[in-house]
Amino acid sequence: MVPENWGLISLDDISEKVMVGIASAATHAYSDSGIRMLRNLNIKEGWIDDSDILYVNQDYEKTYRNKRLKQGDILTVRTGYPGVSAVVPKEYEGAQCFTSLITRLDQHKAFPDFVCRYINSEYGKKFISSGEAGGAQKNVNAGMLKRMVVPLPPLPEQKKIAQILSTWDQAITATERLLENSQQRKKGLMQQLLTGKKRLPGFEGEWEKVTLGSVFSRVTSRNEGQSTNVVTISGQQGLIRQQEFFKKSVASETLDNYFLLKKGQFAYNKSYSNGYPMGAIKRLNRYDDGVVTTLYICFELADEHAADSDFYEQYFESGLLNQGLMQVAHEGGRAHGLLNVKPSDFFSLTLHKPDIKEQKAIANVLCIADIEIDAQKARLEQLRSEKRALMQQLLTGKRLVNVETEAA
Repeated sequence: MVPENWGLISLDDISEKVMVGIASAATHAYSDSGIRMLRNLNIKEGWIDDSDILYVNQDYEKTYRNKRLKQGDILTVRTGYPGVSAVVPKEYEGAQCFTSLITRLDQHKAFPDFVCRYINSEYGKKFISSGEAGGAQKNVNAGMLKRMVVPLPPLPEQKKIAQILSTWDQAITATERLLENSQQRKKGLMQQLLTGKKRLPGFEGEWEKVTLGSVFSRVTSRNEGQSTNVVTISGQQGLIRQQEFFKKSVASETLDNYFLLKKGQFAYNKSYSNGYPMGAIKRLNRYDDGVVTTLYICFELADEHAADSDFYEQYFESGLLNQGLMQVAHEGGRAHGLLNVKPSDFFSLTLHKPDIKEQKAIANVLCIADIEIDAQKARLEQLRSEKRALMQQLLTGKRLVNVETEAA
């Protein structure tokens, strides 16, 4: 049900045309200048990413001039991430797009930003997902998109709703920038403080170079029925319950032979992942205990009076072990993304070891930076969640906006 003055109208009924962009091979026509060519990778949810724009020469493009983009056209990705849509801004007037769908609305009936937001909403995604073509490569075609039914308020109300959601977008973008700046500042601090290039006030003297095995002891305790909390290493989330990360359990039914990890102990996942080219080392922080696969190398501080756990958690996160790991990882031993790092080689890696007081001081600075970053992440997620809830209400008429009457 929609409000009385709204309509349930197919995209086809409010469009001048829905067509596919250029579908002809263009590799031979790429040039350093000419006509800009937008590809799927340039189309993000609600915006155009211009960080990697290609150009085609005019001789190639002249055959397709009827497909040149206009301001207000909606571009929709057909394959890979089908349905992701963005409105063509003024600066891309006259550009071309490669294989994406182009929806040119009758702007006397529909406001492009409103319709684009609906396509990108949970409702639009659900429609496209339900009609995706089968096979390995999911896709959406023009006929399918034309059949999408959009709850459409009067034009002034469409514009008002789009304006409200744009304000939320601006707040989200500003928070994303703050978060990125904070992360970059912390990265710079890590590179300076964890290597001794920058010293905190009151500290001087040379740092020791020691082996990892002189600071940490290997943990090989078997579970033997003590815990059923199966955890896995995520580069972004650390040691996290497997059920929560994978949305299912992928562990063996019998957990007795798994390693038992206690809170504060570390585990090294020898699989490389995004941001962790030589695998990730994480400390168990969330739970009192957990069981992990024996493919992990687990370890703990040998002497808590000589080394600070927080310092080395930051040290491992900085990637300072990567160079050493590259030297001990055997290329021929890789299988399914698993690095062949022997425990003996792992514990022979070299670490920097400042005085315990300096370790704690450095860890404190970096932990404060983490608190700021976590607060910004929480704020960002809150904004995104609130925007999603608002979209569901505004784009379906469950919540109406007050459109002020403009003076003539």
